[in-house]
Amino acid sequence: MSIKRFAFALPPLLAVLAATALAQTQPKSFADGDPAAGKVLSDKDCVACHARRYDGDASRIYLRSDRRVKTPEQLLAQIQYCSTELRTQYFPDEEAHVAAYLNVTYYKFAP
Repeated sequence: MSIKRFAFALPPLLAVLAATALAQTQPKSFADGDPAAGKVLSDKDCVACHARRYDGDASRIYLRSDRRVKTPEQLLAQIQYCSTELRTQYFPDEEAHVAAYLNVTYYKFAP
């Protein structure tokens, strides 16, 4: 493999390795969560509701200074609450996936 080809392949490879490492270092509350699966669920069920509440910017709910969620357990509880309110009928493993995705993307809770 030439140096140019290797340099092109390196960034995607590093992204996969980083995502894998982050997925393995989730807090105990959602340690088995898969961030990639959680992103799919979040995009499907969460983003539209959050965007309506925050003038089209769904991420503001996670970035605001007065956010409610301060622990991994509170994050999982909030996801369970939203799942009930939106009637998504998520199974516990799907809630863990969403929590893992939100943790990797916004919260950064340590294991």
